[in-house]
Amino acid sequence: MTRIYIRSGALALAPVLLAGCSTLGIGGGNKGEDTAYVARDVGTLYNAAKDRLDKGQYKLAAALFDEVERQHPYSPWARRAQLMSAFSYYSEGDYPKAIASSQRFLSIHPGNKDAPYAYYLIGVSYYEQIADVRRDQSTTEQALAALGEVQRRYPETRYAADAALKIDLVNDHLAGKEMEIGRFYQRRNQWLAATLRFREVVDKYQTTTHAPEALYRLVESYLSLGIPVEAKKAAAVLGANYPGSKWYERAYELMQDKAPTQVS
Repeated sequence: MTRIYIRSGALALAPVLLAGCSTLGIGGGNKGEDTAYVARDVGTLYNAAKDRLDKGQYKLAAALFDEVERQHPYSPWARRAQLMSAFSYYSEGDYPKAIASSQRFLSIHPGNKDAPYAYYLIGVSYYEQIADVRRDQSTTEQALAALGEVQRRYPETRYAADAALKIDLVNDHLAGKEMEIGRFYQRRNQWLAATLRFREVVDKYQTTTHAPEALYRLVESYLSLGIPVEAKKAAAVLGANYPGSKWYERAYELMQDKAPTQVS
């Protein structure tokens, strides 16, 4: 399975934090001038950051939003700048900094009206880092936990709805990892180890796209272990839930070939 990679969600669900000051286009084209320490009023500094964000210069925008907070920590704009810094880092693809900035925002403003978006931004930042199923899936687990937190805390928000869609994809990805390992064990005739992996998919990820194959692989594994009764049970579940799938057709043929007395 390839990496799950959907960045449009957080962009589409970004909060309206940019309004309030008109864009001044400050800083010209010299990035050194933008980020050098020069005491500036909060509106001027915030708008310089917004201008860079609008132009797609996300790394520079993040640095300028951070500067808003550094120079004007007690201004109402500092709160906005904290979250917009996290959003800028996310847009740049610097997900660890996006997560760190969002977590810092939540530690300072846990009850703020934009807290749901901060939690959501943490979730999608982990989500964007999900690796191929052949790699370690610790980040995938972190994405699942963070997106689940959005659902738990803010179930009625649009962020929760999008998190639910991503959770389905994350679960499918985790199931794919279990299938990859299970097939690995099968190729080495380690049938018991394979069975445990396929069982995990059936029990924990039964709503994913991998469930039908997992049931078929259980039929294979149980027959190889010499347990036709269990193979019949797996085939029956497969037939009851996915009667038109290619996996049930294969399982039926396999049972007729290897355990004909078990086929009813």
